Amino acid sequence: MGAAMRRIQAGNALSAFGLGFTVPYLYIYVASVRGLGSFWAGIVLGVFALAALVALLFTGRVIDRRGPLPVLVGAAVTAAVGALCLGLANDLVSVLGSAALLGAGTAVMQPALATMIVWSSSPTSRTRAFAMQFFLQNLGLGIGGLFGGQIVDESRPASFTLLFAIEAGMFLVLAAIALSVKLPRNAAIADARPKGGKGGSGFRAVLGHRAMLQLCVLGFVLFFACYGQFESGLAAYGTEAAGIDPSALGFALAANTAVIVVAQFLVLRFVERRRRSRVIASVGLIWTVAWLFAGYAGLGHGSQTMATAAFVSTYALFGLGEAMLSPTVAPLVADLAPESMVGQYNSAFALVKQMALALGPFVGGPMGATLHGPYIVTFILFSLGITVLALRLGRRLTPAQDQPALAAASRVVAVHKAEQEQVSA
Repeated sequence: MGAAMRRIQAGNALSAFGLGFTVPYLYIYVASVRGLGSFWAGIVLGVFALAALVALLFTGRVIDRRGPLPVLVGAAVTAAVGALCLGLANDLVSVLGSAALLGAGTAVMQPALATMIVWSSSPTSRTRAFAMQFFLQNLGLGIGGLFGGQIVDESRPASFTLLFAIEAGMFLVLAAIALSVKLPRNAAIADARPKGGKGGSGFRAVLGHRAMLQLCVLGFVLFFACYGQFESGLAAYGTEAAGIDPSALGFALAANTAVIVVAQFLVLRFVERRRRSRVIASVGLIWTVAWLFAGYAGLGHGSQTMATAAFVSTYALFGLGEAMLSPTVAPLVADLAPESMVGQYNSAFALVKQMALALGPFVGGPMGATLHGPYIVTFILFSLGITVLALRLGRRLTPAQDQPALAAASRVVAVHKAEQEQVSA
């Protein structure tokens, strides 16, 4: 990695570390510590998600016009203010306002960071750059959650204030690191703007790009069937249908993170030599097996130990699929984007992800808690749908987009042959 990429990845890891301090405890903080109850805690989480959706509608064009660096700094400062205010809030209005700032800020960071990674990498190094980003994000979230769990105490509101203050501090560190980044000269803002200095044609261009539109549909299904179920439908299904002890949910999430951390670079060699569409299709099959394990945990007639083991295996298999997706999907978004619209494409995909994460718990939560059989069948079908959609997407991709390593090798061979011809002449 170059100096710019190292700093971007360091800021990415530190911001994830800060998020890990508060994400697992936001519901408890609003409902119990501030005494607003479960209803308003749900509303606060909804405001958090809605603010993220609204902010992402405008983020892409701003990135393409002004560059990702000022957008990232502004988002980090906004998130820091939101986190600090949330830690000090003691009434409903201030909690809602703070959650909106925090949700908008953290959402905007994603496409800004992704665009900076694109500008600081080449098509051949991009796969590893996004794999490293995902690895550091999960590592930061895991370590942050671990440290946060040692500090948090429901009987002491000040402990939560400390958590949010640490989170705010990490966001400010991210802003400071971003300001020190010198993006490569060939990725200057002027080079990334369309002729006339206008930032693309917005989401209409994305919707008119058939391959990108198919990738967005595929992305929605991916995030809806996996991340959208982690802490809602799947957790409810595990406790209600499988009789999983709540403490075992922590082991399941730990297994998920452990597989990602261990497998990320082991699967990278496998992934970067193969077609992206087929890698994503294989993830659909892996997640189908994961949902079958979940079905056995809740609907089988084995012992409680076997049910718990199957349930933990579900999360572990999800982690394996995530490790395969991280060096595949994000670089594909970047390779599909015209040079002048990288920010718009990253923002559009982040918006799709946010919608899936918002709707996933809304649909999966009630189903996982009450309709156990239909819940498992539904998400087995979603996982098989991932495979079908990925294979269909592969037909629309160019060889360079679907398998960059092969295209890079072809370019090297072509250059080598040209040099040989010159020598012979």
